[in-house]
Amino acid sequence: MAEGGDWQQDLLRELADGSLDSTPAPPRTDAPHALPGSAAGTEADAGAEPAAEPLPAAPPVPRPSHDPRVVAPAPESVPTIDPRLAIALGRPQHGDPLARRTGRSLRRLTASAGQEVAELTRLAQEVQQPVTTGRIIAVTSIRGGVGKSTVSALLGRTFNHYRHDPVLALEADAALGTLPVRMGAESVRWSCRDLAQILKPSMQLTDITGYLVPVSDGGWLLPAGQGRVGAPLDMRTYRTVTLALRRYFAVTVVDCESLPGEVARTAMDTAHARVVVAPMTAEGVNGTRQVLDWLAQLPHSALATTVVVLSAGSPDITLDAKAATAHLREPGVPVVLLPYDRHLAQGGPIHTAMLGQDTRTAAVRLAAEAMQRAVRMR
Repeated sequence: MAEGGDWQQDLLRELADGSLDSTPAPPRTDAPHALPGSAAGTEADAGAEPAAEPLPAAPPVPRPSHDPRVVAPAPESVPTIDPRLAIALGRPQHGDPLARRTGRSLRRLTASAGQEVAELTRLAQEVQQPVTTGRIIAVTSIRGGVGKSTVSALLGRTFNHYRHDPVLALEADAALGTLPVRMGAESVRWSCRDLAQILKPSMQLTDITGYLVPVSDGGWLLPAGQGRVGAPLDMRTYRTVTLALRRYFAVTVVDCESLPGEVARTAMDTAHARVVVAPMTAEGVNGTRQVLDWLAQLPHSALATTVVVLSAGSPDITLDAKAATAHLREPGVPVVLLPYDRHLAQGGPIHTAMLGQDTRTAAVRLAAEAMQRAVRMR
């Protein structure tokens, strides 16, 4: 799609081609071949015998569940965390210990503080780059439990904070994904599958947001399910939803399932930028390097638009971070180190103000790296 063309009309045309049912309607058996009053009909009726009883009409063909013309009943709202368990979350703690926060406050009086502000300003400008079409940033990992949804939530909140256009966090993980919890949603209702059945090209942004979950810090959330075990999100539903919503949101952060899932591979192949989360372990770094070698074989310069997040999930990491970073950078991708953060390790909703300073800086750097590559992608 050309950047200078009418991209909205192109998207509408693609959405119409991909979402309408292509199954031809069954032939009618209760009507003559020529319309009454036509020339053919008049000649045939002149010497014809009285017409026999018409055959009964063929039964209507049931439409598949993905047909947007079928209006499904509205789902019930479901809490993201069982109320009996929510009381066990406890009080959120700050990502940095008190001693570290005190020392950082004293360093603000030195010259290095000005350098930090200048660097954050530069990164913020990268995050705020204007776009002419909606950009999709897909986040995945080689296995679950390494912080993929946490990184997706950090990206979503960072884009919401720095950008002034609509931002969407979309969950494309299995039915038991944790993105709604990390984004602070108290309950979910409409899912990707529900929305795929009712999307229409004539919808406005105000119509779409009625089916989304508003995020406290700004932006919107679309969950993959309602927290129940069920059928995972399929590739066709994912493509329908992302293709349609791209015209409403400047940035969409997609929390994908782990590789090598079908939806994850589709998302990684079609996204404008890709983020691969690697745990700071020897086997995690080794497996992520294999993913990078696979991305190098994909079209659309997939490796050139990929960023790796090296996530420390424990304060007692023994792996040499410099050696791990160097190994992941060999294919030519940038690596952002996400340090251990007590607030993130606690689980539950992410409160931006409670994050450690190094974590906030890493989140802005990651958003800048991903946005720079997403804009570069044509």
